[in-house]
Amino acid sequence: MKIYLDIGVAQLKKYGEELCGDSVEIVRTTQADLVVLSDGLGSGVKANILSRLTTKTAATMLRMGGNIDEVIDTVAKTLPIDKTIHAAYSTFSILQVQNNGKLHLVEYDNPGAFIGNQNTLFTPRREERTIAGKKIREYDFEVDDHDWLVLTSDGVLNAGTNGQMNVNWGWDRMSRFIEDSYAPDKTASEWSEEIVGLCNSLYGEQPGDDVTVVAVKVRHPVHVTLLIGPPKQREDDRRVVRKLMESPGAKVICGGTTGEIVGRVLGRKVFVDISSVVEGIPPVGMLPGIDLITEGAVTLVQTLEHIKGNTKLKDLKDGKDGASRLATLLRSADSIHIMVGRAQNDALDCNDVPAIYAYKHHVIRDLINSLREIGKEITEEYF
Repeated sequence: MKIYLDIGVAQLKKYGEELCGDSVEIVRTTQADLVVLSDGLGSGVKANILSRLTTKTAATMLRMGGNIDEVIDTVAKTLPIDKTIHAAYSTFSILQVQNNGKLHLVEYDNPGAFIGNQNTLFTPRREERTIAGKKIREYDFEVDDHDWLVLTSDGVLNAGTNGQMNVNWGWDRMSRFIEDSYAPDKTASEWSEEIVGLCNSLYGEQPGDDVTVVAVKVRHPVHVTLLIGPPKQREDDRRVVRKLMESPGAKVICGGTTGEIVGRVLGRKVFVDISSVVEGIPPVGMLPGIDLITEGAVTLVQTLEHIKGNTKLKDLKDGKDGASRLATLLRSADSIHIMVGRAQNDALDCNDVPAIYAYKHHVIRDLINSLREIGKEITEEYF
């Protein structure tokens, strides 16, 4: 995989409505990622039904191998006809990005996408053509690390109208805000929320239209290998350490004894990082070639709480303790390989240890499930 897409979606519904009239469908496969954004005619329930029908139809057809001409023709024939304008009306943007970086973007009546690299917008070549009576814009180009796209509904460009400023911001002013607000360490979700927050302020917190922002940040995939606990058989120590050291990306060890085993096999000494001492969480270790060494059971439980509690990444990055550091690495990763040693830890068998720490393998299973729920690709291996 050459690239990974970090995708964030944020929305506002029109003031006084129960539902947002815009819809977004995201489909991830092993070959490509697909994003469909649709703005239904009007607002509220009716618009929501129109946009959802559009996104579901387009995403399903494209996932099954359909081409864009077939999608547009099918959408046009599927949508109900509005009696006022005598047309089935739902705008859309369809974004397909393959794992090798090849991008295809199709827009019909939605605002033009904001496309850039780091803090600068650029304008790739686009073509216009008519399909099934609808004029569409198409882009084909390659993306790489630090490229990005921001897809929006027209409620974003209308922000400010009848609000506190009573002035339409439009594409140009919004593009400057998007350029200035880009930051490499800001997640796509944080970025989309920030843009929507601006729109809400411009509307005087009473949006005059549905607002949808889909931020797509392109970056190289981030991989983490996590070794938890020593192997059941001592003769497997060298094999496990070799597998850890040959793995791509960040290398993490969870467990003091496990850290000592890796240090012994590598012929290196583990040192304690005094600056990481935090009440209730044991300090982390330092070992050349390893990105992080933490204590075992206590740190795992605290890390799980960070993951399940959805602690903000910014807050985690500010933490010096092992649980915050581990949660930061796991939350920032796209794929995680977890190596679990099944050696018995006699220290967890005494009656003074809380039950949650004694059942470490249940905590590991809960952690794996929680990471999968937030979209991480997890592989497991047991020794």
